Amino acid sequence: MTDMPPEPKPDIPHVTRLFPSPNHGARMGGRGGEPRAPDSIILHYTGMADASSALLWLCNPVAEVSAHYFVFEDGRIFQLVPESRRAWHAGRGSWRGETDMNSASIGIEIAHPGHDPGRGFGANGHPLPLPEGVKPNPYPPPGPPFPERQIEAVIRLVGDIKSRWTIPDSRILAHSDIAPGRKIDPGENFPWEKLAAAGLGLWPTISSPAGGPTYRRGDEGMPVAALQSLFANFGYGLEISGVFDERMEAVVAAFQRHWRPGRVDGVADGETLQRLRALAGMA
Repeated sequence: MTDMPPEPKPDIPHVTRLFPSPNHGARMGGRGGEPRAPDSIILHYTGMADASSALLWLCNPVAEVSAHYFVFEDGRIFQLVPESRRAWHAGRGSWRGETDMNSASIGIEIAHPGHDPGRGFGANGHPLPLPEGVKPNPYPPPGPPFPERQIEAVIRLVGDIKSRWTIPDSRILAHSDIAPGRKIDPGENFPWEKLAAAGLGLWPTISSPAGGPTYRRGDEGMPVAALQSLFANFGYGLEISGVFDERMEAVVAAFQRHWRPGRVDGVADGETLQRLRALAGMA
């Protein structure tokens, strides 16, 4: 009689069930031949019509995408990829100089239709394509709120991961933080302040919004370079050029989606700068 392999077990007790995805590989960048330990948590929304379609897509080998965890609207949590493995959720992006965010992070997909793209969904659950020649709106409406039970489950899940891997609050991030302009999830409707109140992630405390100079696309000079340095030192992948260009606007909008969700416009106004400086002192 041959020994049977051990039954796979979830990494945490909060998991409702295992739902394995084939889309993963070895974490890269470990030291001394040791497996690399994740040091970041990346939160996503699925951006598809329904949870079932999104879950099946994350487990489809053709898709070549996955995540470690999937959180349903009702709070159920499925584990798709072992935490020891490199799930394929982050794509191109960076944070504090790290460019292989898949190897550096644990990815959590949250079932949610996403921002309102102004068009419906196809039979496969994906948003319908835009007409030829039409560019996507960089500031779409934020879509519906996240259900309370779902957010409670996310808080339990993130808290468990953070404590086991000793992940700093400055590395509990949005997909849009590591890929500004390319990604906008989980969006300004996601309750980051509530997570921070539970001890998960950073949230700036400011007395009242400040005035001061405002910077926007097309501005140039040393003040813009100084602002770029602030964003880059905080973590965003941004070249210090002294030019407020399209990339700079995308970084400002990503910051606002996470830490100034009341107005997301890519304009670095006084309140945005005040919140950035407060966070820089906490990171």
